[in-house]
Amino acid sequence: VYLGSYPREMGKVRMSTVFLFPGQGSQKVGMGKDLVETSASAKRRYEEANDIMGMDLAKLSFEGPEETLRQTEVTQPALFVVSVVLAELVMAGGLTPSFSAGHSLGEYSALTTANVFTFTEALTLVKLRGDAMSQAGQERSGTMAAVIGLDADAVECICDKASEGAEVAVPANFNSPGQIVISGNVDAVKNAMKLAEKSGATKAIELNVSGAFHSPLMEAAKMSMKKALDKISLNRAQFPIVMNVSAEAVSEPEKIKENLIRQLDNPVRWIETVETLQDLGATDFVEVGPGRVLQGLNRRIDRTLSTRGIERFDQIKELALA
Repeated sequence: VYLGSYPREMGKVRMSTVFLFPGQGSQKVGMGKDLVETSASAKRRYEEANDIMGMDLAKLSFEGPEETLRQTEVTQPALFVVSVVLAELVMAGGLTPSFSAGHSLGEYSALTTANVFTFTEALTLVKLRGDAMSQAGQERSGTMAAVIGLDADAVECICDKASEGAEVAVPANFNSPGQIVISGNVDAVKNAMKLAEKSGATKAIELNVSGAFHSPLMEAAKMSMKKALDKISLNRAQFPIVMNVSAEAVSEPEKIKENLIRQLDNPVRWIETVETLQDLGATDFVEVGPGRVLQGLNRRIDRTLSTRGIERFDQIKELALA
C-alpha cells in the first residue's frame, strides 16, 4: 500500500481528511446553481464546460428537465463538473485532502482534484465515457440490480449460477456489507434476482439504468476509453487516490491509467476502498458532491467513521472551520 512521503507520527499516518466523490445516481436538478451565483471561478468553470460539451450543461444542471439529466451521457459530465467545482472551492478555502477516492464516475473527479488531469482533459474524457457507456448499452442490452441482505460470497455464487453461455451476471458494486449491485444481460440478472430472493436476500431491486455498467457488456466502452487515455499524458497525483478496481492507493500515472481502463468492466470495490483509507490513517471523510449516497455507505461500512458532506456554497466555510 502506497504511503509515499505523507506524514507519519509514531509509525502511523497522522489524522487526515479524505475527499469522496459520488457517481451516477447522485445527480439532482439545481445542483451547482448557487455556486455559479456566488463564485466567479465556479461561473468560469461552467462556461468552460458548456464550450467543451457543445451544449448548455449549466442550464440542464440548474433547471433540468430531470429526465434529460438522468441520461448517462448528460449525468456523468454534469456530476463531474459540480463535484470538481466544489472541491476547488473547498481547497481554495484552505482544506486540502491527504487522500481521495471516487465511486465509479467519481474517480475522475478525485483524479482531477489531485491534478492528474486538467479540467479540460478530464471533462473531455468524462464526455467520451458517458457517450461510450450509453452506446455500449444500446448495442448490448443489459441491466443492473441491487441485492440487499446477502454477503459478497453468496452474491458471487448466485451470479455464477445465473450465468449461462453468453448470458452473464456479475457483481458490479460492492457498496457496503449487505448491499451489492449486480450487472449483466437482462435475463441473467433477472435470474440472479430470483435466486437471490430464494437464498434469503431481503430484496433484489432492478435499477433504472441504460446499460450493464461494470460488466463484460462494457467491453466496447472500455476500448474507447483506452484509445483516449493512451493519447494523453497523466501527471503524478498530488495525493494518493484509492482506486475502484484494486482498492489500493495509487499515485503513479501508468497505474492510474491501467485502473481507469479496467474500471469499465470490473466491479467497484467500495467496501475495501473505505477500509484501505482507514488503514492509511484517514479519520475525516468528506463527500464532495450532491446527495448523501457515500455518507450512507460509510455508515453501513463502519458507523464510527466521521463522515460529512458538502454540496452547497454556504457549507464551504462551515467545513473549513469544523
